[in-house]
Amino acid sequence: DGEKPGLLPSRAWKRRVHHLPWFPGETLITGIGQGFMLTTPLQLASITATLSRRGQRMQPHMLYAIGSPDSSRIDIIPPTAITPPIQASEANWNTIIQAMEKVVDSRHGTARRIGHHLSYTIAGKTGTSQIFSLKQGEEYVKKDVRKKLRDHALFIGFAPVEDPKIAIAVIVENGGSGGAVAAPIARKVMDQYLLKKGP
Repeated sequence: DGEKPGLLPSRAWKRRVHHLPWFPGETLITGIGQGFMLTTPLQLASITATLSRRGQRMQPHMLYAIGSPDSSRIDIIPPTAITPPIQASEANWNTIIQAMEKVVDSRHGTARRIGHHLSYTIAGKTGTSQIFSLKQGEEYVKKDVRKKLRDHALFIGFAPVEDPKIAIAVIVENGGSGGAVAAPIARKVMDQYLLKKGP
């Protein structure tokens, strides 16, 4: 293992750890990954893969295949399903996945730039993680913020939507916007994996 556990905070967790009540606004900010929520890039990629498979969780692994020394045989290591799957209605899975598709293929999507000239479909979600909070009425101006305090850029996604083969989480520390910085990196990785395009 060795991976740090994530944290999906709850009313009981906050009362136990902070001895404070849960406020309604905390439900909203937790839903978009803010507040007390903690996760690793691997956990983000794993839950993205779970979304793509409509609740079927898979054990993450680093090894794709084992080859014989003379390359005469290659054994692909299949992923292992984790049971039980996460239960949700088909309508809920469809709503989430369709919304993630619009992030890439809608003219208003935050990752619309990576949707141009696609030969496959991508479902994704951009994110921008703040390092520090702004005061009420204060505006974030990137050039005025020291680099180590700039927002982190995030993108999670999977492709192709109809028959998922790859799930990804890209985080660029102090990179800025998820749609402008992290999503294009994810597109390059997906192109390479799905289309075998070189750099």
